[in-house]
Amino acid sequence: MKILILIDFILAASLMDGIGSSDLQNCFQEQIRLQAQVRLLEHRVKQKQLKIIQLLEKKQIQYSDRGDENRVIDLGGKRQYSGGGWTVFQRRSDGSQNFDRVWADYEEGFGNFVLANGEYWLGNKNLYYLTSQGNYTLRIDLTDFEGERRFAQYTRFRVAGEEHSYEMSCGEYSGTAGDSLTGGFHPEVKWWADHRGMKFSTRDRDNDNYEGNCAEEEKAGWWFNRCHSANLNGLYYKGPYTAITDNGVVWYSWHGWWYSLKSVVMKVRPADFEPNIV
Repeated sequence: MKILILIDFILAASLMDGIGSSDLQNCFQEQIRLQAQVRLLEHRVKQKQLKIIQLLEKKQIQYSDRGDENRVIDLGGKRQYSGGGWTVFQRRSDGSQNFDRVWADYEEGFGNFVLANGEYWLGNKNLYYLTSQGNYTLRIDLTDFEGERRFAQYTRFRVAGEEHSYEMSCGEYSGTAGDSLTGGFHPEVKWWADHRGMKFSTRDRDNDNYEGNCAEEEKAGWWFNRCHSANLNGLYYKGPYTAITDNGVVWYSWHGWWYSLKSVVMKVRPADFEPNIV
């Protein structure tokens, strides 16, 4: 719209300055060309907004939140949100998928979207399309090998677009697992433990604040800082582990760096979601 207003202003000014008929015709042709470009851009934006919805319908990865994260919501016809409305974008359950992947894999998504408990990453592009639609809440469900469960929840979760290297932002923490995503468990660690405002990194695309390559050392793609207090895409060990670096499935404020969790579910939903509304 701003482009069209500018075009009209230029044309009006040109007329006042006495531009010849051939120049005026060229201006009109340029106006038509720019209008077509604007319509094309608007169409592309709408297509991107629809892409994430189509992907969810195709792969059926909308889950309810009644304590059974394995039950798939029926996406046929109207969407039936039975009390949850969460979209799961990451799952770790058994180590069956390799999360030590390159930028392109994390951008497009990978893993097993078919099995009820399959491991996967939805894709950074899709996370951007999804969270750019409004105000979203992030919830992270964690389970250790002793069967204990904890969770962390964050307001205003958002992933920026490709031009910003899928930078992550989020708001206030609540939950039982401790605040490892923003380093809120201690004020003096935020300079290295706060993952907010960090661009996504992979072993072939280093965007962290560390002098080395966090993604390469930690064997995962993630929003690394220097390097992490949360690394939920790390290597899948079974509980306590020993390694050169703390590269397990780590949530520091619960089990520290040297315990790798059994299962992780990362999911989002609109902040204003109301259960049982179709």
